[in-house]
Amino acid sequence: MTNPIKTERRGAVLEVTLDRPKANAIDLATSRIMGDVFAQFRDDPELRVAILTAAGDKFFCPGWDLKAAADGDAVDGDYGVGGFGGLQELRDMNKPVIAAINGICCGGGLELALSADILLAADHATFALPEIRSGTVADAASIKLPKRIPYHIAMEMLLTGRWLDAAEAARWGLINQIHPADQLLAKAREMADLLASGPPLVYAAIKEVVRDAEGARFQDTMNRVTKRQLPTVDVLYGSEDNMEGFRAFAEKRDPVWKGR
Repeated sequence: MTNPIKTERRGAVLEVTLDRPKANAIDLATSRIMGDVFAQFRDDPELRVAILTAAGDKFFCPGWDLKAAADGDAVDGDYGVGGFGGLQELRDMNKPVIAAINGICCGGGLELALSADILLAADHATFALPEIRSGTVADAASIKLPKRIPYHIAMEMLLTGRWLDAAEAARWGLINQIHPADQLLAKAREMADLLASGPPLVYAAIKEVVRDAEGARFQDTMNRVTKRQLPTVDVLYGSEDNMEGFRAFAEKRDPVWKGR
């Protein structure tokens, strides 16, 4: 069996392509591979940004592979280090991840996309949470989606399974941008290059602060930031890059970020 995950390093950017015909559904083995890939990305100091996309032009990902489940893949089996799709539960993922959604994005595939930081979609992409029709719960989406888009729209998607086209998904803020399908990857690469040129220690601090704030009161997280109790914030405030930002501003030049 060929590897269902293709990776390509492009400078400081890692491109991860889900390539599992016919629909890019994810089984347990694929999920474990994705977890290993994203853990290696997280831990590689030379890599700053990842793009997650899929092969073909019809499916981004429909989520869980029901055929594999019918053949014995347990729904509660070993998804790997990062949980389903390698991203949802990956600890300390403090680097930006861009999802380039090139087609149907539903069920666990939408939950996977929601694990990215920036979502770009082809103009023919569609989105849904059809788990309700299978008599099960879209667990990660039930947690995340009402916090990302208007509550009533999220609940309608969860309770009815109805589909959104790319234009409606953008209108509700589910995705950042829509692009013609033949330009999607190029636009994702432009975004990735922009992020890769930025300050990695600041990105790490942003992601940790956002995660911490999700389950905390505003003042509690603010206190942890100001007291440097979050590891990434503590590293940032004592870093060369932190001083470089100040110096570059004072000297009226572009900063040179070293990630230290």
